[in-house]
Amino acid sequence: MAVIQFLGSTAGRWVRIIAGVVLVILAAILGGWWWLLAALGAVFIAAGAFDFCLLAPLAGKPFKGSELRKTFTS
Repeated sequence: MAVIQFLGSTAGRWVRIIAGVVLVILAAILGGWWWLLAALGAVFIAAGAFDFCLLAPLAGKPFKGSELRKTFTS
């Protein structure tokens, strides 16, 4: 639950965006089948930029970041 709370936070959003950028850059450097990492990186970037958490529904929490944060402040 603490992981989901962190991922829903502003710091968690930035970590996802930075991790996604790192994966895309790594895939560009390595080439070949490593481009699959770029797809995963793109998902991380989108999740951070558009404020959603893919793991939250697995814990019964809302998918959207703003709603997720409300569940932890109440």
